[in-house]
Amino acid sequence: MTAEEAIRNTMTGAEAMVALLAQHGVETIFGLCGDTSLPFYDALYKNARGMTHILTRDERHAAYMADGCARVTGKPGVCEGPSGGGATYILPGVVEANESSIPILAITTDVAVTSQGKFPLTELDQEGLFRPLTKYNGLIDTAGRLPTMVRQAFRAMTTGTPGAAQLGFPFDVQKQEVDGGQVWAQSEFEHFPAWRQAPQSGAIEAAAKAIVTARNPVVICGGGPVIAGAEGELRRLAERLDLIVATTVSGQGSLGENHPNCLGVVGSNGGVLATRKVIEEADLVVFIGCRAGSVTTERWRFPVPGTPIVHIDSNPMAISASYETAYPVLGDAKLALAALNEALDEEANLPEFGGAERVARAREEKFEIFDRLAASNETPIKPERVVADLNAVLPEDAVVVCDPGTPCPYFSAYYRFNKPGRHFISNRAHGALGFSMAAAMGAQVGRPNAKVVSVMGDGSFAFSVGEFETITRLNLPILFVVFSNSVFGWIKAGQKSGFDKRYFSVDFNRTDHAAVAQAYGVKSWRVEDPRQLRSVLAEAARHDGPALVDVIAEPLQEANAPVSEWVA
Repeated sequence: MTAEEAIRNTMTGAEAMVALLAQHGVETIFGLCGDTSLPFYDALYKNARGMTHILTRDERHAAYMADGCARVTGKPGVCEGPSGGGATYILPGVVEANESSIPILAITTDVAVTSQGKFPLTELDQEGLFRPLTKYNGLIDTAGRLPTMVRQAFRAMTTGTPGAAQLGFPFDVQKQEVDGGQVWAQSEFEHFPAWRQAPQSGAIEAAAKAIVTARNPVVICGGGPVIAGAEGELRRLAERLDLIVATTVSGQGSLGENHPNCLGVVGSNGGVLATRKVIEEADLVVFIGCRAGSVTTERWRFPVPGTPIVHIDSNPMAISASYETAYPVLGDAKLALAALNEALDEEANLPEFGGAERVARAREEKFEIFDRLAASNETPIKPERVVADLNAVLPEDAVVVCDPGTPCPYFSAYYRFNKPGRHFISNRAHGALGFSMAAAMGAQVGRPNAKVVSVMGDGSFAFSVGEFETITRLNLPILFVVFSNSVFGWIKAGQKSGFDKRYFSVDFNRTDHAAVAQAYGVKSWRVEDPRQLRSVLAEAARHDGPALVDVIAEPLQEANAPVSEWVA
């Protein structure tokens, strides 16, 4: 029997799901077993079609792994889990990916359709639960609908502004028959963004004219240019006009941090006074794939209200949501920037705005204090020292995944991600703790030859520690760095700045994170002396398996953190 003949044969719903995932280019499924998943697991056992299933220890982390894998591969991530508690556990990762414009598909198996309404164990309205938090979702209530719904999920995830999808997959539907002739995939949906939307020529011409007639324009890139792979088009635009290019945390990698026109991160998380001043002085701001939310704009104060705005985005709901937009451009970032460059090709005398010179001055001011603190031998170890020493020992193509709290603002502000593209990951949509470890695992699976580093606080460590078993089982060579300061520092810093140091319920006991990781089989170090830090980090980075460095660090509320507002 030929492969073509085989696929035309009748198959079960579970077998059809496996076939459809493989046809959509899925290589890895992250998930956790449950009784409602038994037919699906059996189908994978019989014929996984070249896919690998990675057993996780928590459904939430399965979703975070799918997210991290999707970010570095440009392909939709896939996670799965059982009904009831499994569906609720997977939800945080799904909503984070959706609001970060990262396509992941969550397959949550379910009780039998024929059992619904009879109070079966783990019954849950999955469709209602996920509907407001996904770009597409649905309950596959009959096997005949399965192929169409899977294709709809991949189409929704990858087109327009990417996002997450969820499919409920009942136990009895997994065993029903599906016509194999209906099991096929649209190849374009193997990657994102698919079916890119080109902007209208009139909008591009108006935006181009606004830019060339400005005196002091500034570009602010969100995650859109990196998702769209628009780094080359952006670089050409910046260099030909000598433009200042700033980024959000999610936008890092739009331009390499060593590029003379790259200002770095702006906003309340990772921005500093020197970078804020540049935005404040702009007479035109060009948002590219950027929502212009509260963090990027320091609660909509920078850019100054009334500043003329060009806004390029694939999501029409992002344009003019926060600022009156004189020059809206609806379209894919890569296509829009290419069109903008073509429009500028028609200009005889292009202006040069002196962006590199102003960036150099801002950088000098920005790093003056950082460099002094990074050289300090004071204890506890300053976060600046950790950033500087990691920057010195890691290769340029490393992927750094940061949790919120101490890691995100420090690494977004001061780590030099010199290569454009996806080299920095942080969960900026909802900022839940416990993201970094699992997302780093997904990134390592998706980019196996890269040095992947997970940086977390000790609060985040406690959220995710169980996945060290998965890490050692797979022997993933990830470097983990823990800021150990025995406090939920972001909240304590907010209590210090906004509530007159009325510290309440934010401190906890110190854990020996190195000993805990060692118990799981992770090579570990504990560092208290800043003079030993770089050599230990270098040794840990060279280790051929998972490694962890527990850094006894200065608490965030006592540090010189690049954070202007603790409540976004």
